[in-house]
Amino acid sequence: MPIGSEEWPARSLLGRLSPPARRDLLGLGTEVRFDVGAVLLREGMNDRHVLLLLSGFAKVTATVENGESSLLAVRAGGDTVGEMAAMTGAPRSATVTACGPLTARVLGAGVLRGLLMRRPEVSMALTGIVADRLRWANRRRLDFHGYPAKVRLARLLVELTASYGSPRSGGVVIGCRLTQPELATLVGAAETTIHKVLRELREEGLLETGYRATTILDLPRLRRLADLAGVQ
Repeated sequence: MPIGSEEWPARSLLGRLSPPARRDLLGLGTEVRFDVGAVLLREGMNDRHVLLLLSGFAKVTATVENGESSLLAVRAGGDTVGEMAAMTGAPRSATVTACGPLTARVLGAGVLRGLLMRRPEVSMALTGIVADRLRWANRRRLDFHGYPAKVRLARLLVELTASYGSPRSGGVVIGCRLTQPELATLVGAAETTIHKVLRELREEGLLETGYRATTILDLPRLRRLADLAGVQ
């Protein structure tokens, strides 16, 4: 099992921890494997365990007022899912589904609480992640009103690249392939608009889309389009 911080996204829980704390966390719970489409956690359920993702990607969705499923976020290896129910005792607020083959460690709520008491570093890191996720949700709402759809999509792709991108020859690969309806949900635009914007970004040489992956071909230019050129 890799324990070096270079093995995990820097913004993930495992990426933020020191090697001793990371080893402690990775030694807890039981490792499980999920196939593509498997439901890891289900909205409304009262179970309290936490999943520490080790590999693969998962989508976080919730049911909106009209009964449709809305994509809220993407999680990858190094991230946790289900920590809010474990910490608050409230029912699950979202469903988490594997985008492809995925491995995780299952931690009982008591195991997580024991770790947080024993290692304040993990508690602080997890608190920071929850705060980052709230800020991310707030930025999404502000972007809906402040930028056109093309810029909003560019901003989303830059953020996904920063969190989950893997450098490859010729670009940076985002390993979780999001559908156009899912991108439309995250960006707050019509699916037809996202279809048009993606075509424009491909024609402009900014990205390529393929099976279960999106490759960013020119990240500096995408950052300029996203109005993020001077933001790190």
